[in-house]
Formats: sequence, structure tokens, C-alpha cells
Amino acid sequence: MNQEVIVTCALTGAGDTVGRSPHVPVTPEQIAASAVEAANAGAAVVHIHVRNIETGGPSREVALYAEVVRRIKDSGVDVVINLTAGMGGDLVIDQEDPLKPIDGTDLVNANDRLPHVEELLPDICTLDCGSLNFGEGSQLYISTPDMLRIGAKRIQELGVKPELEIFDTGHLWFASKMVEEGLIDAPPLFQLCMGIPYGAPAEPNLLQAMVQLLPAGAQWASFAIGRNQMPWVAQSVLLGGHVRVGLEDNLYLGKGVKATNGQLVERAVGIVEDLGATIATPDRARELLKLKAAAHV
Repeated sequence: MNQEVIVTCALTGAGDTVGRSPHVPVTPEQIAASAVEAANAGAAVVHIHVRNIETGGPSREVALYAEVVRRIKDSGVDVVINLTAGMGGDLVIDQEDPLKPIDGTDLVNANDRLPHVEELLPDICTLDCGSLNFGEGSQLYISTPDMLRIGAKRIQELGVKPELEIFDTGHLWFASKMVEEGLIDAPPLFQLCMGIPYGAPAEPNLLQAMVQLLPAGAQWASFAIGRNQMPWVAQSVLLGGHVRVGLEDNLYLGKGVKATNGQLVERAVGIVEDLGATIATPDRARELLKLKAAAHV
């Protein structure tokens, strides 16, 4: 069991959730305010996507990331910044002409997924460690070994800690290989992502097996989506890990009750403390993860 737990709040994500809850933040002001709310509730880390202000859809616009980060810092609230670097991996296949990408495709190379990381130098950025059939239909998430090695090397050069996003067991295999190759500085940070169709299902025995495959000395967290979010807080802590909650992964506090990010963090903090563990502060999270000092905006 983990006795000192880092809580991450994934604030908004890139999914089609804006119309399903009034609490999903869209604008930089809303995302930053939600980050402050989560931090005040006990989150040491906030995981940030940005959205198109007009449509609510996903965005890779650097200026939006910069505004979110600036607003969080201007608030005076201390929290570790974790920016997604997973955008730019979407490929939607036309069944009549499989070589012709169609609406929804946003596929760029490894370094073109990192301009906001290069400009803002966050504490952490994500690295999605493999390709995946993403849900029903014909959408793929593309992250090849070559892309990953290039991205990992650039992130390492920037002095940013990569959070290795693991959606299936093969992703864990390859991420561990990058650790062996010296592309990931110690301690490696893994995020075990469970229940996303069609990656690793949210099964406790599978989580345990994946934890047993982690490299020695790794720091790790896990999460599951939807109704499994809070049970997975307990699963993670009992197996020795950290936790992630937030509106990216789950919109509900209970049956029919829409949650805010702050409420989800409060619920997770309560579960962790009921298990007898303590909540890591942002400074303690920096120590545990050995985050490098970077020149922030």
C-alpha cells in the first residue's frame, strides 16, 4: 500500500463531454479556475488539455495553453502543471478509401505534438506509449515506436518529466524498453489508463499484473473511467500507486449527480485518508517525482 499519495486532477480532456455537463471547463479562464479549485481540494497535480473556445472541441493551440498556465500561476495557488502532449495522434479511416483520412483526423509527427511543451516548459507532459483502436468506428490513435523515441528524446532535452500513458500491456512493454534505453530519466512515471475502449479493461487483476511488470523504482498512478473512477482510487493506493480523478474521465459524483473537479478531488482525498494514507503536497510531489526546475512562463 502507498502511504503518501499524489492526487492528479484531469480537468477537461478532449472528449465530447462539454454538452453532457455544465461543469466541464472550456475557456482558458474556466480551465484555470477549475485547476485552482482542484488544487484547493487537495490535488498536487493538474493535467491540462485545452479546447476550442467556440466549439468546445479539442485544440492544440499554444496560446490557449499559455493563457491557462499564466492564469494558474497568477492565482498564487501552488500546483504541479501537467500538460497533455497526446493531441495530434488521431487518424480516422475512410472505409471506401483507407488511405484517405477523413473528418476527425488530426495526425502530426512527434515533435509537432510538443510546441506548447517547448514554449511553456511544464513540470510534466504526457507521452502516449502506443497506438490504439480508439472506441467504436474507425478512429485510431497513432503513436509508433519511432514517434515515441523521437518525442521522448525531445522531452528529455527540455528537462520535462514525461508521464508515460499506458493504455494496454504492449504500451507498458515498450515504455519499459525506453526506460532501458535511457530515454526516460529516473524515476520513470507511469500512468496506467484502464477501461478506455479498446485498451486495457478495468479489471483489478489486470491492474495488479501491470503493476508487477513496472520497472524497479518506477513511480506510478492509475485511473479508470466512468463509474469505476472512485473504486480505482482505492485499487491504486492499495497496490502502491498514486491516483487520478477528474472530469476528463468521469462526469458524476453519484447516480444522476454531476460533479465538479473540486468535488471529485475531495471524494478521492477522503478515500485515500480513510485508507490511512496521507495526501502529498505539490512540493512533496516534486520531490517524489524528482521534477527538474524549469523556466516557467
